Amino acid sequence: MKLKLTSIIIFVQSIEVLKDFYVGILALEIIEEYGNNWLLLKAGECQIGLHKIGQQYLEQNQEAFKFDNNTKIVFEVEENLYVLREQLIAQQVTLGEVKTFDNYDYFLCNGEDPEGNVFQLKQQKPKP
Repeated sequence: MKLKLTSIIIFVQSIEVLKDFYVGILALEIIEEYGNNWLLLKAGECQIGLHKIGQQYLEQNQEAFKFDNNTKIVFEVEENLYVLREQLIAQQVTLGEVKTFDNYDYFLCNGEDPEGNVFQLKQQKPKP
């Protein structure tokens, strides 16, 4: 069997809030959109689907919504990660410090979208 990852679907409370984040801040391209229930975004070779979670799964009168999850979406960037991090923090994006590891070719920075979905930005280190 040979598998090829084409899409990741994230169940969300607010398409509007996450559209502002992924399109307005991270500048992903919209592929398709169906009202406030579905948004498909182009993220390089992969697509990210934002699917509104059904009302039966939401608590009524719930305020700030954040998921606890064990998934991380990784975006590779060409920009200087230190500069990009500062630009995103200025736009109120939650980001950790830039880090790397010995004998690892990338700088890494973890963050969270407005609903608590974890993502990582990574930039390849310059070749010596």
